[in-house]
Amino acid sequence: MSLKPVLMSWSGGKDSCLALYEIQRAANHRVVSLLTTVTQDFDRISMHGVRRVLLERQAASLGVPLHQVLITKDASNKEYDTNLIETVSRYRDQGRDSVVFGDLFLEDIKTYRDQFLARHDLCGIYPVWMRNTTEFISEFIALGFKAVITCVNGEVLDSSFGGMIIDENFLAALPAHVDPCGENGEFHTFVYDGPNFKEQVNFTIGETVRRDSFWFCDLLPQ
Repeated sequence: MSLKPVLMSWSGGKDSCLALYEIQRAANHRVVSLLTTVTQDFDRISMHGVRRVLLERQAASLGVPLHQVLITKDASNKEYDTNLIETVSRYRDQGRDSVVFGDLFLEDIKTYRDQFLARHDLCGIYPVWMRNTTEFISEFIALGFKAVITCVNGEVLDSSFGGMIIDENFLAALPAHVDPCGENGEFHTFVYDGPNFKEQVNFTIGETVRRDSFWFCDLLPQ
């Protein structure tokens, strides 16, 4: 049976990574490209702050082609939407009309995505939608995925969480009001190994710096 080709909205973090794993495990779709927004001024994954070279190594280890959508550091929603649709339109014209997302429970984000996609004759697929986030992160760890915290919202967590590995110790250290998956924007991650990786993506922990209200932990490629 031929698998339906789809695109994957890719941040390099745990939610999109487990969503990719679920798509691969279900074996109904074939991800033909990972779409990642990269801030060209910083040469890093937008919001997550991960260096482009690590993103590229991650995609290579997963064995899925990577398509980088470039935006400027102060990009408006209009710039983001315009650059994204220019990219996905190329695939849509080839019959790739679906995009996979790793969203968990934020209804407003899902509504925004669905409305945006519908305007361009595309549709969204949400393989981990409405998963219980405590169960989600426990499954993520149990499956053997490994992720590091790269960005922390300084209004809810202190800088010491930057560079922490997601494991039981990390979960125990989280304040009770913080979602264990950081779904409300409390933190962002980079996945460097897992059951669908050919090899681990190696790095060392660099400096943690503050930009506006966020702490970014730099990951240095090895």
